[in-house]
Amino acid sequence: MNTSLLTLDDVLHAQTRLAGGVRVTPCAPSARLSDLAGMEIIAKHDYLQATGSFKERGARNALASLTPAQRARGVIAASAGNHALGLAFHGRELGVPVTVVMPRNAPRVKATRCHTLGARVVLHGDTYDEASVHAHALAVEQGLAYVHPFDDLSVIAGQGTLALEALLAEPDVDAFVVPVGGGGLLAGVATVVKALRPEVQVIGVEPAHAAGLVAARQAGRPVRTATLPSLADGLAVAQTGAHTFAHAHAFVDDVVTVSEDDLALALLAAHEAHGVTLEGAGATALAACLSGRLSSLAGKRVLVALTGANIDPANHARALRRARVLRAEQIAA
Repeated sequence: MNTSLLTLDDVLHAQTRLAGGVRVTPCAPSARLSDLAGMEIIAKHDYLQATGSFKERGARNALASLTPAQRARGVIAASAGNHALGLAFHGRELGVPVTVVMPRNAPRVKATRCHTLGARVVLHGDTYDEASVHAHALAVEQGLAYVHPFDDLSVIAGQGTLALEALLAEPDVDAFVVPVGGGGLLAGVATVVKALRPEVQVIGVEPAHAAGLVAARQAGRPVRTATLPSLADGLAVAQTGAHTFAHAHAFVDDVVTVSEDDLALALLAAHEAHGVTLEGAGATALAACLSGRLSSLAGKRVLVALTGANIDPANHARALRRARVLRAEQIAA
């Protein structure tokens, strides 16, 4: 597989482009989560971005990297939510017209918010893949630049700025645990960590219902996998990208999966420890730390990326009810 790898300089250039455009979010130890996990959890609270997700970083860097002609014509992307929100928000800020293509079953609140932010919203297909095919067709037809939600080097470099901030705030850590969907955040974080602190472990976490990177690592290349409905719906990607896989192959130490029960319990832990309403995807890295699947990190200092807070309140409430039942069963066992 012949794909280019980013360097630390690429991410540093992205950080310069993002200065003043995205928030530098808090990175701090959590005593309550640490007690639950049996390791020192240092949480990077990137769900505090303006649109509630880390995705803004990659979206803004991609927009800021366009040529003047591309900026004038505009961009298009397929996204079920957070990537679309990031593009819509920063497209408005930077004066770049944005079209987002969403599956018809995308959360209505996200489609409405994208429209409110000034993006043109096109609902097409029943899956992300169908929306993506339509978005590519529109890109060619209308001369729009396509901004991939994860398999784009400008997007990956932007996501990597999360790690620059985290390591500046907390340089003395043993591991960095990151959620994985398509792998853009993991690729960016791993690029930075292995350049600055090569001894620090980089661990990706996928929902077991969408374990595309695990399958790719087993096959030695990106492969298409079946996905099932997941509380971490933002990570439900059937196939990791060529660029993201190349970075994972070069820089990532391990990838683990978490169950739907693990995800629900992580949402409850974040809610009780910090009053935070995370989405399933945003709590996936925390779920791995709390589940016992990272027992090798016991007693160590671990950076954990908390990445998104865009969840329907009713879905969050159901997840918390489920988690409380699970916890009661665990205590009674």
